[in-house]
Amino acid sequence: MKYRFNVFGKPMAVVRIDEAWELYLESDVGMRTRVYDVAIPAELSSDELGRYLDDIYHEMATQRHPTVEQLEHD
Repeated sequence: MKYRFNVFGKPMAVVRIDEAWELYLESDVGMRTRVYDVAIPAELSSDELGRYLDDIYHEMATQRHPTVEQLEHD
């Protein structure tokens, strides 16, 4: 299952692989790059992902992009 987010203006995706979450930066052309320096705890539910990303990336907040928004999921 893949969950897409707008993280303070950056498109990101969180993917469940087996028992772990993996975080990716997404580009406008569909390319994605794995983010290795952020570990998402495996026990987080999908409902908690947005709040977790907000906690990790809150310093990126701007007036134009003040929140983390869930976009969609597959």
